[in-house]
Amino acid sequence: MRLPRRRHLAMRLAVVGSAFMFFLFILQRDVSHREQATEKPWLRSLVSQKDHVLDLMLGAVNNLRDSMPKLQIRAPEPQQTLVSTNQTCLPGFYTPAELKPFWERPPQDPNSPGADGKAFQKKEWTLLETQEKEKGYKKHCFNAFASDLALRPGPDSTGLGVHRGLALPRSSELATVSPSLPEYLKEPLEQYVKQLQVVKVVRQEERKGLITARLLGASVAQAEVLTFLDAHCECFHGWLEPLLARIAEDQTVVVSPDIVTIDLNTFEFSKPIRRGRVHSRGNFDWSLTFGWETLPPHEKQRRKDETYPIKSPTFAGGLFSISKSYFEHIGTYDNQMEIWGGENVEMSFRVWQCGGQLEIIPCSVVGHVFRTKSPHTFPKGINVIARNQVRLAEVWMDSYKEIFYRRNLQAAKMAQEKSFGDISERLQLRERLHCHNFSWFLDNIYPEMFVPDLKPTFYGAIKNLGMDHCLDVGESNNGGKPLIMYTCHGLGGNQYFEYTTQRDLRHNIAKQLCLHASAGTLGLRSCHFTGKNSHVPKDEEWELTQDKLIRNSGSGTCLTSKDKKPVMAPCDPGDPHQHWIFV
Repeated sequence: MRLPRRRHLAMRLAVVGSAFMFFLFILQRDVSHREQATEKPWLRSLVSQKDHVLDLMLGAVNNLRDSMPKLQIRAPEPQQTLVSTNQTCLPGFYTPAELKPFWERPPQDPNSPGADGKAFQKKEWTLLETQEKEKGYKKHCFNAFASDLALRPGPDSTGLGVHRGLALPRSSELATVSPSLPEYLKEPLEQYVKQLQVVKVVRQEERKGLITARLLGASVAQAEVLTFLDAHCECFHGWLEPLLARIAEDQTVVVSPDIVTIDLNTFEFSKPIRRGRVHSRGNFDWSLTFGWETLPPHEKQRRKDETYPIKSPTFAGGLFSISKSYFEHIGTYDNQMEIWGGENVEMSFRVWQCGGQLEIIPCSVVGHVFRTKSPHTFPKGINVIARNQVRLAEVWMDSYKEIFYRRNLQAAKMAQEKSFGDISERLQLRERLHCHNFSWFLDNIYPEMFVPDLKPTFYGAIKNLGMDHCLDVGESNNGGKPLIMYTCHGLGGNQYFEYTTQRDLRHNIAKQLCLHASAGTLGLRSCHFTGKNSHVPKDEEWELTQDKLIRNSGSGTCLTSKDKKPVMAPCDPGDPHQHWIFV
């Protein structure tokens, strides 16, 4: 029911005034790289063999990329305009003019570099400016020189948003900042925030990481809704109200804004498009890495208009709002996870399996800097990410955790040794909330997800007995590139394959890629068998014989290692270069 328009202004002022901006900066000390040298004992043991070490180092940097934890979330696909005709606001919603902020941002010169969200361009640089820019890249992995100019995205709004007359809850907004403490984040910051009145700074004595920092922030927040923000983001006008409105409708919904990209070099904002946007939602692969995908047809059909929320199997986890009471009910974060990594996938599974929902709200738009590498160090090495992932797999994935362990041997070892900490409280939480099993999640929330064999016929690396090397997909091969032979390293990654019950040979860590044979060549492409109503074509079907041959059903030829390259050749059981085993 809509309220009379004359009451709107007073209501909005009261609501927005009560929805005060409560930013929490958890400032942590940086840590050194002193443990980095101890992370790979397999390198230390080979120091005396220089040529071999160089070869394995190349493998560690390029060849094993799929087996390493992904430290950065990539940006969603750029938005495209499909329809851009009617720019009027939908009936029953506030217009951009009505969604005025409680505090106006400082005015900016429209002609200044980078103003209004345009790309920051500077033709002539002094030596000092160049040094400052390079220093910022080294410390933050983005152009901090441009960021420090306090550029703003401009007054653009999606023009789509909150129903009139909806009472919005208050929100405490929590921003976690994790670099080491420069001088300006000490006393100068304390003095600055005193002017703002609604900002509170809480400090930890030592670096604990994002997860612990957010738990501390949530413990001191006083509003009904918690809004978590990464440090490297910029909010468009009217971004908060749509998130609060959805939670006011249903407190079991965890809502994220529509995230657009801020270029890490120029700080150009990807402006939101009002109509006809091509949306993305969150997904995951079987290495438990978060990613983005376009909406499936059934989700497009479910949405009635451009303002409709988007159901998402997973969320990026850096920017979201949640009812504080529901956050506590659902189990906050796993406080035994360390630093960061895997907590967003864990929370995604937990929310869905325990009766909640994850949604992206198109009317809320926030810009985010997607870095290509992480500027942060890990006190105990990046194995903390694998440990976090093991904890989520053991609690939420049931027997499907074995699919993950086959793709991450470090995680599998942790699980076998039970070196991932005590998970009894998390298991009790799952039982207390009467949560669904992981099969339910796959069937009902993410039916598009291809589920590999729980028990494939063979899996691991495919070793050639004639040259003592392993079949390898090579660097950044998402299909279409030739395969190679490479030193067997035993770490999975680019050398991980599965021989399935459908008799195809899959390299399926991030994508479902299959070996296929044609005209004497061996190729890699997206698998044709995707589940129901699909089949394996003959050129993707293989037979593993008792003679250790790998014969293609379509061509009748066998996989051969020739001149250090995998090729197809007439089958010869006496040729050791056609003898292969899974190791």
